[in-house]
Amino acid sequence: MNKPRNNRYKQKQGGSRIAALTVVAVIILAVGLYLLNAPRGNAPPPVPPPHAASPPPVPEQNARRPVEPVPPAPAAVKPAHKEYPKENAATTDEEKTKPATGRKDGAHGHLAVIIDDMGSNLQEARALAGIGLPVTFSIIPGLRRDREVADFAAQSGIETMIHIPMQSKGWPQRRLEANGLLIAMDDAAIREHMGDYALRIPRALGVNNHMGSEFTEHEDKMRTVLEVLKGRGLFFVDSVTTPQTVGLRLAREMGVRAGKRNVFLDNEQDGAYIRGQLAQAVRLAKRNGAAIAICHPHPATIATLAEALPALVGQGITLVPVSRLVR
Repeated sequence: MNKPRNNRYKQKQGGSRIAALTVVAVIILAVGLYLLNAPRGNAPPPVPPPHAASPPPVPEQNARRPVEPVPPAPAAVKPAHKEYPKENAATTDEEKTKPATGRKDGAHGHLAVIIDDMGSNLQEARALAGIGLPVTFSIIPGLRRDREVADFAAQSGIETMIHIPMQSKGWPQRRLEANGLLIAMDDAAIREHMGDYALRIPRALGVNNHMGSEFTEHEDKMRTVLEVLKGRGLFFVDSVTTPQTVGLRLAREMGVRAGKRNVFLDNEQDGAYIRGQLAQAVRLAKRNGAAIAICHPHPATIATLAEALPALVGQGITLVPVSRLVR
């Protein structure tokens, strides 16, 4: 039996209405969810609770700490040139001149080291001989062990000189050996003293002046001394105790083999000072080919030479007796 058409129409109309309401409900729900989750561009950031701890700052990965500038190293201070304890130690032109720059490391030179004031005791002589390198003893004639030191030097193959006492500008307040040369002496007295010196140290090959800042400025007195040296075949090394010395110039004019002191090593009896002066002598020897240094048998000097001289061989320096450097 068939249902009436009217009822079927009502059923279709009811189903369509329910479907439409369902669609509308879904749309409304979707819009509501969208509005709840959408970002709010103008909304202020959330305020943390009053006592919430702030998060630690994130370190910058490439940040560099400021570097404190390093101050430049202080320039080396050259020790002041003091007056030589026994005489005015005149500074030579070589000492005033700065060493040449740009020199090759392979430079070589000859260096002679004269030990003045020898003749007081044998212990000094033995200690210096123990270094095992050429040095030259300059012996003051008349000291209590002068002949013993001269004999020891000869047995040890060490070259010797006569260290002639000469009048200084400070005499008589500045002490001078009783057998020293004075400008008041006549030529005969000077020759007599020179003969006595040679008798006490007969193996000496040359001489240099002990003190003498006054005597070496007087050409007439120095001429007499150099005439004796020439007659005996001895050389002369000017210790340069005064800038006005005539010794080297006059010796060359007279045909006497001669040289001059370039550096005093131990005006200050301090190891660091002595090493500095020795370095200056080395620079002069490399620049000029040769240099003559003078020092004294002080304990500090002997200890420094024993340590420093062997090392010079590796620096291109040849140590020689002073007779090799006079001309």
